Amino acid sequence: MSRSAVAAWCFAVIVVKLGRRFLVVRERKHGQLWYLPAGRVEAGESFADAALRETLEEGGIPIELEGILRVEHSPQGDEARFRVIFLARPAGDALPKQTPDEHSLEARWVTVEELSALPQRGPDVARLFREVLGGAPVYPLSLVRPEGEPLLP
Repeated sequence: MSRSAVAAWCFAVIVVKLGRRFLVVRERKHGQLWYLPAGRVEAGESFADAALRETLEEGGIPIELEGILRVEHSPQGDEARFRVIFLARPAGDALPKQTPDEHSLEARWVTVEELSALPQRGPDVARLFREVLGGAPVYPLSLVRPEGEPLLP
């Protein structure tokens, strides 16, 4: 029996932590609401590379990935969405984006309390921040690897 292909959309979502503050971006799309740096993985790009690129494009800062908070798979009919949610830290002392461009309108560091005053794209941002602050497990970046790589280094 032949099976039809399932369209899969892959996204990198990045929780960037600096002390008790987190990076949020005001999106150009999605009603100009506040969310995490995130975006689709482009052709030929790894989830990790997409995370680095999206955070720089939307948040204006380079980051270092610390690990993976979660891998999500959401099948919806004949499509599926994959999201890898990364934990990261700033790779320097660059200030968040202040000048709007095609990727986002602005970015800023906020605490969980400050986040509550911003119009958000969804409730998952505050939940993720609270869970990270509460000691959520962080899995190694090696959890998501190219197909065929050996399990042992």
